[in-house]
Amino acid sequence: MARTTKPLTNTEVSQAKPKAKVYSLSDGGGLQLRVKPNGSKIWLLDYFRPFTKVRTSLSLGAYPALSLAGARAKREDAKKLLAKDIDPKEHRDELAKANEEAHNNTLMKIASDWLEIKKTTVTPEHANDSWRSLELHIFQALGKMPIHKITAVKAIATIKPIAAKGSLETVKRLCQRLNEIMTFAVNTGLIPNNPLAGISKAFQTPDKQHQPTLPPDQLPTLMKALSVASIKLTTRCLIEWQLHTMVRPGEAAGTRWDEIDLEKQLWNIPAERMKKKKAHTVPLTRQTVGLLELMKPISGRSEFVFPSDRNLRTHTHPQTANMALKRMGFDKQLVAHGMRALASTTLNEQGFDPEVIEAALAHIGKNEVRNAYNRAQYIERRIPVMTWWSEHIEKAATGNMSLTGTAALSVVNG
Repeated sequence: MARTTKPLTNTEVSQAKPKAKVYSLSDGGGLQLRVKPNGSKIWLLDYFRPFTKVRTSLSLGAYPALSLAGARAKREDAKKLLAKDIDPKEHRDELAKANEEAHNNTLMKIASDWLEIKKTTVTPEHANDSWRSLELHIFQALGKMPIHKITAVKAIATIKPIAAKGSLETVKRLCQRLNEIMTFAVNTGLIPNNPLAGISKAFQTPDKQHQPTLPPDQLPTLMKALSVASIKLTTRCLIEWQLHTMVRPGEAAGTRWDEIDLEKQLWNIPAERMKKKKAHTVPLTRQTVGLLELMKPISGRSEFVFPSDRNLRTHTHPQTANMALKRMGFDKQLVAHGMRALASTTLNEQGFDPEVIEAALAHIGKNEVRNAYNRAQYIERRIPVMTWWSEHIEKAATGNMSLTGTAALSVVNG
């Protein structure tokens, strides 16, 4: 007949006195109270491990912090796990490890991991801007918080002061970036779902603002202002270079001499310098080659066609053209990026193939195979478009108002 163990009482547990050696009081079902010589009392559960059937003990906690009833409840939880062939000790250790990792996975840490991936698809300037906005507006309040504890309520409370100032574009970007980070956390198995999916709905939507640009008939006005502007030759060349090539401000400012292939009359911009991380090739025209010839004596010793005034080892700032246009009187009328819209509108009005224009602007679709084909196919088709656009700019400059015109070149070289 199996020996039964009489369950312990609360009185027996509380009045158990220490002895010279460690001893145990059994409650049955493998639950024991171990009493040490120093008077401490520890609850242990003896059990056989699944599969191996090796006898072992699991520490449940110390008395009186863990009462007799509490110890019995833990014993029942362990038995439920054993019934499923789950080792209670391994289960506890796994939960502890998962909890530690969860608390170490702060918003700032996961944001850093997210940014490393994002850097492969955006320009360095965009990546830096993303991080700076999080540092400025988010990390102080939420950066050290475990990502699984980030809630919509906490995120909205953090962003509300920015919305109260009327900075709705900033609010929009912060909501987007926080959502990207949380989606990254979901996709990497850190959290089960994105709790911030709808936070943008808690704020007013900013009015859609297009980059300020000029209508096509104002191109002569721009060229005339450029011809008399009190700006450095490098800045003027940069503005005309961007106008002719239709690239973005950062791409223009960072133009490198080793990207220029004069033999093939091409400017090959590597993927890492493009907004969408797709290499872009710009056919060079007589006018753009003329701009390069103007810059060669100035920046030939630099890696960059448009170097910084203070350091030839770096390129001019992407905002240089914007600042110059503002000083020229085009504040809120035209920004450097808006010159792309000016080119696009003009070329579309002239009836050029819209797909070729989009390729010239480095706008890409979602079909990767088609994009690759288009880049190769449209190079030849883009040459007459770029040639027409450069000649149109030159005509708008009425001859000697453009750096690319023969008269202007003779003045500069003379």
